[in-house]
Amino acid sequence: MANSKIYPAFFARFYDTIYDHVRDATDHQYFMQKIMEAKGPVLEIGTGTGRFFLDALNQGADIYGIDVSPEMIKILENKLPEKEHHRLQVQDICTFKLDQKFDLIIAPFRVFMHLLSVEEQRKALNAVYTHLNPGGIFIFDLFIPNLKMLHEGLDQKKDFEGEYEPGKILKRYSSMWADLINQISHVTFKLVWDEDGIEKTEEWKTDLRFFFRYEIEHLVNRSELKLVNIFGDFEEGELNKDSKEFIVVCRK
Repeated sequence: MANSKIYPAFFARFYDTIYDHVRDATDHQYFMQKIMEAKGPVLEIGTGTGRFFLDALNQGADIYGIDVSPEMIKILENKLPEKEHHRLQVQDICTFKLDQKFDLIIAPFRVFMHLLSVEEQRKALNAVYTHLNPGGIFIFDLFIPNLKMLHEGLDQKKDFEGEYEPGKILKRYSSMWADLINQISHVTFKLVWDEDGIEKTEEWKTDLRFFFRYEIEHLVNRSELKLVNIFGDFEEGELNKDSKEFIVVCRK
């Protein structure tokens, strides 16, 4: 079975087109501010095609990136001068090993939700701990479970339509059903696009682990990291009934 954490080539190809539209305004300012405030080197886990990495590097940050998906790293390398390729590696959050330590490590946009088992989650937290300087910070985000959506699921919901090249339309449809006992959302993304007059369709199935507040607290406290806070939005507001995000901040 293919690793559902690894983005396939067709999805990586259209990643920027989709997520510049559906995600960038949500978290870009927050993570960029944290990166630029860091006094030492920064590591982005799940760097993807460079949504934060490129801006940070262009603004002078000493940033490095890892991603489990070779196709995503390949796209990002094509955006960079060759002298900067040393900053990127294909590695997994659970097992990564680098020759330096960092003042800030981030795992934005649900990276941690691809870790389905407690064993994987603890390995990831402890690998991060190993790569932080004393006092270093780790930040990751998760969505707060929407119980109604988890109960009802999604069936072929069109959540993106736009041009990926002039005159060429791309559509994305999302489906999901939740295993409530194991806290896993089984997600299928279907992309439909025009390829020189021919309609192409591909599907990618991936699983996401959803979390609840005190579960996160217990998980971090079982690792070597110390929990600083769990915020409810990207303005670091308190968790409340209207919160849609867990912003988890940890320290070494």
